[in-house]
Amino acid sequence: MLDDLVLVLAIAAVVPLALASLPRLALPAPVVEILAGIVLGPGVLAVVEPDEAVRTLATIGLAFLLFLAGLEIDMEQLRGSGARLALRGLLLSVTAAAVAGAALQLTGVVDNGRLLAVLLLATSLGLVVPVLRDAGLVDRPVGQLVVAGASLGELAALVLLSLSFSERSRGPGSVVLLLVLLTAVAALVLAATMRASASARVSALVARLSDTSAQIRVRLAVLLVVGLGAVAEGLGFEAILGAFLAGVVLRRADPDGVMSHPHFREKLDGIGFGFVVPVFFVTSGLIFDVDALRASPAELLQVPIFLFALIVVRALPALAYRSVLSGRDVLCAGLLQATSLPFLVVGAALGLELEVLGPGDAAALVAAGLVSVVLFPALALRAATAPQVHGAV
Repeated sequence: MLDDLVLVLAIAAVVPLALASLPRLALPAPVVEILAGIVLGPGVLAVVEPDEAVRTLATIGLAFLLFLAGLEIDMEQLRGSGARLALRGLLLSVTAAAVAGAALQLTGVVDNGRLLAVLLLATSLGLVVPVLRDAGLVDRPVGQLVVAGASLGELAALVLLSLSFSERSRGPGSVVLLLVLLTAVAALVLAATMRASASARVSALVARLSDTSAQIRVRLAVLLVVGLGAVAEGLGFEAILGAFLAGVVLRRADPDGVMSHPHFREKLDGIGFGFVVPVFFVTSGLIFDVDALRASPAELLQVPIFLFALIVVRALPALAYRSVLSGRDVLCAGLLQATSLPFLVVGAALGLELEVLGPGDAAALVAAGLVSVVLFPALALRAATAPQVHGAV
């Protein structure tokens, strides 16, 4: 029963070792994990099958991936002039996404342009932030704007996806009411967490149990992810919205957590990126419909079309940053904002489940995401130079 899970975990373990042994192969690990899943999955070699155990662990991995993405969102980044520029860029992206979705539906490229428009809004925050850190750009104006823009894009896309597409059909009024209720629950959890943290007795107890076998901080974080995910699902939204909000709540409740407990984030990364998140990426490759993509030239043609749509929707709006960034840094910011993969995988799977997206469309979207992650960060780093700031961010 666990044979396929063992093989998936073996792939997850071999990929980083292979990448470390081949430093010239400058590919992000998630890309290689998905590609390995495609090759070893039912569509090609049929070595591994995504059975129930694998799919269950992949679902947990997806929730943890969104939770860790929520942890990356710093509310301080979403204030001030930089946030206003990022918001302006997001508004341009929303407009461009609506136009692109409508145009591709009218031309028959996709059947549901509204879903495509939502999926094009997201930036892979969890993939972009490490790129900025490794390049020493995360604290510079270009890095701050990219993080703010990516945070707004991912948050907007996730909320819109949960509002517009779920397994339950609801009217606009009930959707807004339920979203307000979910936000209120998250706010109550945040208030309770901050109040508990302010208690000297509770803080001392948590600190004492944090590095014992109790690992109380990690247990409470996992409870937060599953709890808010269950609340979101109970209200008719996707559970991933609750998982994402759990990350935002935890970051807001303990913004200096790295300083107060430096190993906490490492432990969460260990559970996520060391265990369940790679299972999600490998499984995404296993369920990738190769036959649907190669069924006709029209399906393959969708890949560059979707890739171009990503550039239009997420890269071009970076022109809003021209007042504070040099031309090359604007190009860098645009390419990084157009880097998207996990959300496209999530949206493609949801579209298939709800039957609003065809197998060929879903496969082409994931393929376009793979290409964006391989190409755009590398091109962005080539374009990046010492920022020539014309104003303050």
